Amino acid sequence: MSDPKIEAVQRIYEAYGRGDVEAVLAEVADDVDWAAAAASTSVPWYGSHRGKGEVPRFFQEIGSNVEVTEFAPLSFTSNETDVTVAVWWAFTVRSTGKTAAMHMHHWWRFADGKVAYFRGSEDTEQSAAAFS
Repeated sequence: MSDPKIEAVQRIYEAYGRGDVEAVLAEVADDVDWAAAAASTSVPWYGSHRGKGEVPRFFQEIGSNVEVTEFAPLSFTSNETDVTVAVWWAFTVRSTGKTAAMHMHHWWRFADGKVAYFRGSEDTEQSAAAFS
């Protein structure tokens, strides 16, 4: 049984892999609430990105600050409104040369067929250490 929400998230990950932010934006609501779940600002992509116009900044901060060496969605789970994904990712910080590798969890909430809410959680201490 296919789930259109999971298919949308898979399209987002494929677009991210190609560096196609416009294709990512095609899947999100105009008023999307997008953020990494982090209490600090020690990593450039942390912070809230409100609305479709701010989401590209999230990807720009990742792309300009790190080289992603691994990105692998491992499992997808969904219900009526949400998709959660376990992800493995690794990166090297361009300015420090330090690396990080970790499991992340992505939470996608949908409304009217579009991503209305995204939260990504990661090992924030490991990410911050790679930037220091």
